[in-house]
Amino acid sequence: MPQSIGIGVVGTGIMGAAHAMAFRSAPTIFETTLGARLEMVADINLPAAQKAAHRFGFKRAVGSWQELVADPAVDVVSITTPNALHHDIAIAALNAGKHVYCEKPLAADLAAAEDMAAAALRAKGKSLVGYNYLRSPAIAFAKQLIAQGAIGKVSYFRGVCDEDYMADAETPYSWRCRRDMAGLGALGDLASHLVSIAHDLVGPVRRLVADTRIVIPKRPVPAAGDGTERRDVKVALSGEYRGVENEDTAHALVQFDDGIMGTLVTSRAHWGRKSHLGFEVFGAKGSILFDHERMNELQIYTKDATDAATNGYRLIPMGPEHPSYGRFSPAKGHGIGFNDLKIIEAAHLLEGIAGKETLSPTIGDALAIEKVLHGIIASTKSGAWVEL
Repeated sequence: MPQSIGIGVVGTGIMGAAHAMAFRSAPTIFETTLGARLEMVADINLPAAQKAAHRFGFKRAVGSWQELVADPAVDVVSITTPNALHHDIAIAALNAGKHVYCEKPLAADLAAAEDMAAAALRAKGKSLVGYNYLRSPAIAFAKQLIAQGAIGKVSYFRGVCDEDYMADAETPYSWRCRRDMAGLGALGDLASHLVSIAHDLVGPVRRLVADTRIVIPKRPVPAAGDGTERRDVKVALSGEYRGVENEDTAHALVQFDDGIMGTLVTSRAHWGRKSHLGFEVFGAKGSILFDHERMNELQIYTKDATDAATNGYRLIPMGPEHPSYGRFSPAKGHGIGFNDLKIIEAAHLLEGIAGKETLSPTIGDALAIEKVLHGIIASTKSGAWVEL
């Protein structure tokens, strides 16, 4: 039996459940150096915490994150709360010597994200930010192909991250529409993933010019006490409307290192898109295409395909030959899913804490992503290029 560390999860929503499932599964699927004990779950709604503790097997449930952070049995603080709460929880945990596993984006504003990065530099504990799409076997393989020169010197990155969860004007108002709770809108929720992938594949964004829009300016307010975010549940409405405070859609023209050009586009209001996290990377010898809605496939084109009748993109189904896939399935074409990416991420965190892997993206790495997102807002206000 390997040595284990205590896990504390703050938040019981969709991502809280994903973290709990990931820590339950990662040690067995990946045979990690460290095991994971589900010590404590915290939520301001104590009954929700108690329900989560029963469901996932946490030893204890509490009604405050402060109690979780202070508990000596908790070694890793997993933060899955609304964005505005990340800052205080992460800094308290880091100052207490804990490891921090924080969902993205880092915080509701850039100053808070910078505070978190400074605290992480001082801290004994390690950090990881939940950019789980980087764990996709197809995206990890794309990174390998680019590094190996399969498509030659990269010249252009085109990326998009669209979903339609707020395309309906009658979708209720939630914390995601508030600057004080969410900070950014589609940029923080969706484009942050896109920027993380762009940075991983082609390098950091150095300058940009951008524009944003609030497509649906007002949304119906839920009735008192009905704050659920589940998209499959009908929410009772109050009859009132409230103004949306952050962007529904954004686009940016960007420049990376080495003269690489690119575009970044995002929207939470584009009908028909469910998880359209897609990119195209163009190089001197070919190109690579990916779309997360077909997450177990990668397409590649290389100029050495000389037969005019078959000259086109080749589809590569993911299989055990590709990063981490073989831990879930022994054969091509069977596929893995979203929560499997969280399991890969949790395994990476456990191995990083054990000193077997170098953790990435850390809170410091994630700050660079935040600067791009807030640079898009700054460019929208000024109408000019922003240097990062």
